[in-house]
Amino acid sequence: MSVVLAQGSTSIKASVDKNRILIGEPLQLTIEAKFDKKDGLRTLPVDSIPHFEELEKPSIDSVIKSDGIVIRGIYKLTSFDSGHWVIPSFSLSKKVKSDTIPIDVVFSEFDPKQDYHDIKDILEEEPPKKKYTWWWYMLAVVVLVMTAVLYLLKKKKPAPVITVRTTVNPYEEAMRQLAQLKYKKLSGKELHSSLTDIFRLYLYSRKGILSLQKTTDELVIQLKETGMEKEQFDKLSQSLRLSDFVKFARYNPSVSDDDTCYEEIHKAIKTIEQMEIKVTIKGH
Repeated sequence: MSVVLAQGSTSIKASVDKNRILIGEPLQLTIEAKFDKKDGLRTLPVDSIPHFEELEKPSIDSVIKSDGIVIRGIYKLTSFDSGHWVIPSFSLSKKVKSDTIPIDVVFSEFDPKQDYHDIKDILEEEPPKKKYTWWWYMLAVVVLVMTAVLYLLKKKKPAPVITVRTTVNPYEEAMRQLAQLKYKKLSGKELHSSLTDIFRLYLYSRKGILSLQKTTDELVIQLKETGMEKEQFDKLSQSLRLSDFVKFARYNPSVSDDDTCYEEIHKAIKTIEQMEIKVTIKGH
């Protein structure tokens, strides 16, 4: 079942691969939204769905076409609550939204045609066979020899050299690198690659987020948990996705796009730093 509602060149479509599942059975929800190019990159309006749980992280795909930008998300869901439930509509505005989707979650039904299996008696465990213990002596000898060898090797090791490392403040380093980008007046692919690298390295150093190995969509999911205000989070997400399009030569940015991405990443680093400082002060 799928439903599409549109206004102008903006539309949203929601569909499922089945409308009736057993408790715990996987269900695939697909949401596809189309935006006008002048609206820029946006995110899918998906939040938690009552009575349903996500089995894995959603797969998000973005494509720029001649008549607009299409974002497609595939969500693996299931439910452990039996009953007749409804997946709510997903809206881009008051007039542009998908219809609701009914889902029945049921228990597996008893099939009288299946063979009947009687309960079997408890089987007595066979007494363990007599084991030979000579190999225990061999093992003890091997352990003693290995212990002696390790002791001699350890005794001959030179004293370790202690090196002192200077701790770099992640925030100050990120601000320094951003200032260098501004001074160099970079643009296009070189600018956007540097911006995302600086932001990812700051997140890894300051918050321990393994951002260097994650895709942009996976990173956006984790950023949602930082407590950033929704408006700033949405602008940051759009900037990160726009930088991806530029890096992979799928979009030629304007000067305004370059400036917007720089400012949003600059503001995001400042916001996250301020939140981290508040947490540290509250902990003391």
